[in-house]
Amino acid sequence: MSEQKTCKQCGQKFEVTEDDLDFLTKISPELNGKKYLISSPQLCYECRQEKRYGWRNERHLYKRKCDLTGEDIVSVYSPDKPFKVYSNSAFKSDKWDSMSNGVDFDFSQSFFEQFKKLMEKVPRQANNCVANENCDFCNQSWHSKDSYLSFNLGYGERCYYCNDSFYVKDCIDTFDVRNCEFSYHLFNCGNCYNSQFLEHCKDCSECFFSYDCLGCQNVILSAGLRNKQYFIRNKQYSKEEYFKELDKMGLNTHSGQKKIDEKFVEIKKNAIHKENNNLKSEDCTGDYILESKNCHDCYNIFRSEDCCKVTNIDDKGRDSRDVDFIAECELCYGGISIAGYKNILSAFVPYGENNYYCNFCENCKNCFGCIGLTRKEYCILNKQYSKEEYEKLVSKIIERMVVDEEWGEFFPLSASPHAYNETIAQNYYPKNKEDVEKIGGSWLDKNYETEFTGDFYEPKDDINEYLGNEDEIKKLLEGVIKCEKTGKPFKIIPQELSFYLKNKIPIPTIHYLERFNQLFSLRNPRKLYHRQCMCEETGHGHNGRCGVEFETTYAPERPEKIYCEKCYQKSII
Repeated sequence: MSEQKTCKQCGQKFEVTEDDLDFLTKISPELNGKKYLISSPQLCYECRQEKRYGWRNERHLYKRKCDLTGEDIVSVYSPDKPFKVYSNSAFKSDKWDSMSNGVDFDFSQSFFEQFKKLMEKVPRQANNCVANENCDFCNQSWHSKDSYLSFNLGYGERCYYCNDSFYVKDCIDTFDVRNCEFSYHLFNCGNCYNSQFLEHCKDCSECFFSYDCLGCQNVILSAGLRNKQYFIRNKQYSKEEYFKELDKMGLNTHSGQKKIDEKFVEIKKNAIHKENNNLKSEDCTGDYILESKNCHDCYNIFRSEDCCKVTNIDDKGRDSRDVDFIAECELCYGGISIAGYKNILSAFVPYGENNYYCNFCENCKNCFGCIGLTRKEYCILNKQYSKEEYEKLVSKIIERMVVDEEWGEFFPLSASPHAYNETIAQNYYPKNKEDVEKIGGSWLDKNYETEFTGDFYEPKDDINEYLGNEDEIKKLLEGVIKCEKTGKPFKIIPQELSFYLKNKIPIPTIHYLERFNQLFSLRNPRKLYHRQCMCEETGHGHNGRCGVEFETTYAPERPEKIYCEKCYQKSII
C-alpha cells in the first residue's frame, strides 16, 4: 500500500510507492533480532535532494592554515567555519586519533543536535581528493595528475577547469565527458579527440561547433551526422575546400569564434533532438544514462542496475535509491558521495558497509553517527562498543529518533559544514539568502577572494599575436583579466596558455566559474515530462504526426523538435 504525503518543507503532494516501502524494509537494520524499519520520507524528492546537495561544496576553494601543522593549505572550508581543518596528508597521518573525540549519547538531546556538536570537534580533511598528484587546486577528484581547478574529476591528466569528467587528458572547460583528449569546451561527449565546442558528440576528432555527431572527423557547424568527414553546415566538401573554408572562419580570434557560436546556436535550435540522451540502456527512464538496466528517474549514471531516483553514478550502482554522486555501491539510500554496501543516510562515506548517519568514514562497518573514522567497527559518535553494546544502544537511539521525527531523514541543512551558496544546491535549486534561511540553511556573505584594484590586462583578439612574442606573453601571464560577464578578476596560467597556443584558441575573456555556468546551462533540468513525438515526416512509418509517447527532460514549452527513438534514427544522416 503506497502512502500519499505532503512535503513538510514546500507543501507539495508526493507519493511514497509500495515499491519504495519494500525497499526501505529491505535496507532497514536488524538489531538484537528486531528489524527497525526506516521511516518513509517527510519531504518530497526535490526537497530531499536539495538538502543532500547542500552538503556538497565542489567549486569554492579557500586559503587557510592546517590546524595540525600550521602550513598553508587550500580547502573547501572558508576561514570562518568553526571546524579544525587538516591538510589531506595530516588528516591521514597517525599524529591524531579521531576516536579521541568520541562522546556518549545523551538522551536529553536529539541525535542531530549531538551530531552537529561532534562535527565541530572532529577535524576535517581540507578537500575531498584521493590519490592525486599535483592537483592542489582540485576537489572531488581522484587518481588525477597535474590538473588545476577541476572538480568531480576522475583519472584526469593535465585538465584545467574540467567538471564531471572522467578518463580525460589535456582538456580545458569540459563538463560531463568521458575518454576525451586534447579538447576544449565539450559537453556530454565521449571518445572525442582534438575537438572544440562540441555537444552530445561521440567518437569524433578534429570537429568544431557541432551537435549530436557520431564517428565524425573534420566537421564544423553540423548536427546529426554519422561517420562523416569534411562537412560544413551538414554539407559535404572536398578536403581542400573544407580547410579553405575553415581558415576563413577565423577560429583563432575572439571575433571569429563569436560569429561561429551565433550560427551554432541556430543549428542546435533547428536540429532534431532525441527524446533522451540514453545509450546502450534497457528499461530506463531519465537522461544521460549509459550502459544501464532497469533504472528509473535517474540522471547521469553509468553501468548501473535497479536504481531509482539516483544521480551521478560514476560506475556500478546496484539497487540503490535517493542517492547522489555514488560509485560501486549496493543497497544504499538517502545519502550523497558514498560507495559500498548498505551505507544509509550518510555523506562522504567511501566503501564499508552497514553504516548509518556517518560523515567522512572510510572502509568502516556497523558504525552509527560517526565522523572521520577509518576501518572501524561498532562505533557510535566516535566511541567504541562491543557488538552487543552497539546493537543495544543503536536500538534505543533509533527509538528516540523516531520520537523526534529524525529517523529516516537526512542531516538537516543547519548542520551542513558549508553555506548553501557554496554548494551545488545553489546550482540545481538556486535561492536567495532569505529563502535559504527559511529552510534552515546558512549563507556566506563575505567574499574571500583577493581584491584586485590595479589595471586589467586586455587579451589580444588573435591568439597568433602571442606566437613568439615573449613580451606580450609575460604581460598576459603577469596580468589580471576582467571577466566580461561578471567583472570577476582571473589569471591565465602557463600550462593553460600553452594549450591555447598549440590549439590556436583565443585567450578566454570569461571567468572559469562563469564558463562552467554556461556549460551547466546546456544540461536539461532533471525533471521528466510526458510528451508525444513531434515527427511529421513521411517515410517514418506513420501518417501525419507520430503517435509515440514518452518521458523526456524537454519541457513542452521548449522550441526544439523532439522525436522518439525510432523517428530520430530515421532522421539522422
